[in-house]
Amino acid sequence: MFLLGLILGLAVGIGFWIWQQIQLNRYLGRVLQPYSSSTDVALPLLPRLRQEIKTLQQQRQDLQQSLQTYQDLLDFAPIGYLQVDEENQLLWCNEQAREILYLQRWQPGQVRLLLELVRSYELDRLVEQTRDRQKPQTKEWLFHPSSDNPAELPTIKSMTLRASGLPLPNGQVGVFLENRQPLLDVNQERDRSFSDLAHELRTPLTSIRLVAETLQHRLEPPLNRWVDRLMQEVDRLISLVQGWLELTQIEANPTIQLHLEPVEVRSLITSVWETLEPLAQRQHLSLHYSGPEDIWVKADQARIYQVFLNLLDNSIKYSSPSTNIQVEAKIKFSVDNHQNNSIPPFLEVNLIDSGTGFSEADLPHIFERFYRGDKARTHSPLQDNSIGSIVGNGLGLAIVRQILLAHGGSIKAMNHPQTGGAWMQLTLPEVVANSQSQDYS
Repeated sequence: MFLLGLILGLAVGIGFWIWQQIQLNRYLGRVLQPYSSSTDVALPLLPRLRQEIKTLQQQRQDLQQSLQTYQDLLDFAPIGYLQVDEENQLLWCNEQAREILYLQRWQPGQVRLLLELVRSYELDRLVEQTRDRQKPQTKEWLFHPSSDNPAELPTIKSMTLRASGLPLPNGQVGVFLENRQPLLDVNQERDRSFSDLAHELRTPLTSIRLVAETLQHRLEPPLNRWVDRLMQEVDRLISLVQGWLELTQIEANPTIQLHLEPVEVRSLITSVWETLEPLAQRQHLSLHYSGPEDIWVKADQARIYQVFLNLLDNSIKYSSPSTNIQVEAKIKFSVDNHQNNSIPPFLEVNLIDSGTGFSEADLPHIFERFYRGDKARTHSPLQDNSIGSIVGNGLGLAIVRQILLAHGGSIKAMNHPQTGGAWMQLTLPEVVANSQSQDYS
């Protein structure tokens, strides 16, 4: 009887064990089904499971190694990088970011609000905008570092930073930081050196021109043509020096150079065209104006005259013969004007020619100083400058842009879709009515 019970219990135990193995194999089969292939279906499940686990462990090690490699690259990168979570807490930053933002008190592993560590509302705002819009955002501002050590404050200098925010999963944001102050300092030093050189060049250039004028009246043809050529080159150098000095003065102090008064735009453009008309007649060009006849703006008349003189001279140089140069004036209102009636309208002027236009590669650089661009627009088709054409030196459009910026306006260069020529769109604020302009002082 005892033996019978033992055998019966053993049979029940073995049956239960076999049932467990069957259930386990079924479960493993369901788990490993995505990893199964036609070549290894016949393999036992447990060896296959070990192989898959080993593969996953190897992949995990590879991912950890790649992650460490990327982190090392970011840590030694020449630009700063920091990463914040969905609550704007600093998760990690590289060494460059710690130096730029003076984050010596932050240690890896600490999780603190970014605004507590870096008192920069511009940076905090950039992070918020990147997260809200889920698109990369860029911002440039003047950063004033702070320090917990009062003794360091006199040695800490403000710097211009450019930051680019990148949205990451789970509400996190990565920010790349670039300290632009060294570049700006180099540019300022370069401009200062060029200005000093330009000041020194004015006197000898004037003396050379006086000598050339004396020779011009004493030499007979054909020898005098060499003096004429010398005069043209000297005038070009004088124009270059004067343009550089003027541009430097406007950039250094844009508002003090302006003498604001009411200016009637249509008559100003007409006056500029009359000055350039001898050049236009040689190519049978005409000016076509469209827009209101009586538009008054608060501006420096001499400076705005210079703006249209440069732009129309360029249009004449590069227009095809027997075509029109279009000047379209429009009065526009700000998008906030319906909320605040005190905001005055602004003037938009479009200058369109039928010339060669700009190449796509040149458009982003049109207003950079000394940029000459495409050879098709580098040399004027007018070979004789004796009528008074503005000598090109690569500074004209840069000066135009600075004058308009000083007035609170703007300028944009495009190619017109219909004429194929250059399309200059400029804006001037502070449009005033005729009656108001008479009482303006």
